[in-house]
Amino acid sequence: MNTTTPRKTKLICTLGPATEDPEMIGRMMDAGANVFRLNMSHAKHDWAKRMAEAVREQAGRRGLHRAVLFDLTGPSIRTGALPETYDLREGDTVEFRKEGAAAVEEISTTVNYEGLMDDVSEGNTLVVDNGALLMEIEQVEDERIVCRVKTPGPLGSRRHINLPGVRLNLPALTEKDLKDLELAVECNADFIAGSFVRDASHVRELRAACDSLDGQAQIVAKVEDQEAVRNIDAIIHESDVIMIARGDLGTEVRFEELPILQRLIVKRCHELGTRVIVATHMLESMITQPTPTRAEVTDVMNAAYEEADALMLSGETSVGRYPERCVDAMDRIARRIERTGGHGYGQRVLLRDERLKTARAAVTLVDSLPDARLVVLTRRGVLANHVAMLRPRTPHLLAITPKDRVCRQLSLSRGVLAFKQPFATSIQGTIERACERLLEEGLVRKGMPLVVVSDILSDQFAANSILLHHA
Repeated sequence: MNTTTPRKTKLICTLGPATEDPEMIGRMMDAGANVFRLNMSHAKHDWAKRMAEAVREQAGRRGLHRAVLFDLTGPSIRTGALPETYDLREGDTVEFRKEGAAAVEEISTTVNYEGLMDDVSEGNTLVVDNGALLMEIEQVEDERIVCRVKTPGPLGSRRHINLPGVRLNLPALTEKDLKDLELAVECNADFIAGSFVRDASHVRELRAACDSLDGQAQIVAKVEDQEAVRNIDAIIHESDVIMIARGDLGTEVRFEELPILQRLIVKRCHELGTRVIVATHMLESMITQPTPTRAEVTDVMNAAYEEADALMLSGETSVGRYPERCVDAMDRIARRIERTGGHGYGQRVLLRDERLKTARAAVTLVDSLPDARLVVLTRRGVLANHVAMLRPRTPHLLAITPKDRVCRQLSLSRGVLAFKQPFATSIQGTIERACERLLEEGLVRKGMPLVVVSDILSDQFAANSILLHHA
């Protein structure tokens, strides 16, 4: 990993057959990966448990804090199993029917969502396999819908179905999700992502289910359809992190609208103080090719320039031929654009309470001092995230916390470098210990000005306080 220029944008890598070897996981850490995602749509429990353990082991060998994200499948609609793939032509008739219903049309498949026939209407567009097939619903019956193919292509087994603009009455969590959630808590997951979140109640339901298992993971809400976009403010308020899942979202909206929505959501996350991930199809060509396309470089650059907290690799690292090169490419692109500055959305954060106003004052002070560094003392990571959301210009936001879990969860926060350090009985002792550690790590120099901000209570240091200290 290039350490000459600190990288602020965090990188999430999806594990899969291409990267399940522990040594490969370690090499991706060395290349700059911060968070490792387990996609429960494809992962078996034994495998997921083994991968979570491998991430912990490889991070421990390197003295790093690296997070594990369990991504739940969610209530997706999929076609049934087919004996062979249908090669559909424009104008063909295709039937989608409930499990157990007899086939009427020659081309027929089941769907896993029995409420589909109640939610759709004639004239709705049905999108299969992330846009590979477009169909128009021509007939709706109690046990089936009949569609006309508008674009030709193959229809295989268990293909994902989208219905742009249609309000679906799917549950927030399926039985599979609940079982996967139990595993995530057992594996001490740092983040749990809810798929196809459509409103704030879905986030609350996932959090309550996690809390009932005594899980301490932070909740990631994946924005994947138009209904989520309409409810975006409420979803942001309820979530710890937002993921802009551009694969499904891109089939739900007109493609020319997707970059606008990405920018609007990133900006709104900044304003409301919630971390945001940009995901899907970032370096898709590198699944098979050793270098990215110029368009992909520009796409990654744009997300880093928008100052998203993290960028995510999916198939590129789970099944791709060049996982290490993908991480290296993301690392290089992000570092380069960060040297030019960003959109400055951190100036738009709404300062709703004293803690946020204290964070703003600390950022203003450190940005006004030549060669200063910002140090945050935090027990739960909340203040560190507030400060990070204001996007200070200092190379690193150095967070000191006594908890390993907080260090791992801060690995998803833009610009934050977290260290585990027990707090002393006095605030002065805590600061001196922190300075010794940062000097050892080569992150500060003797005499360098440090702006120390904290919300911890002690006899000598009040909550929501700022102190100027010299290393």
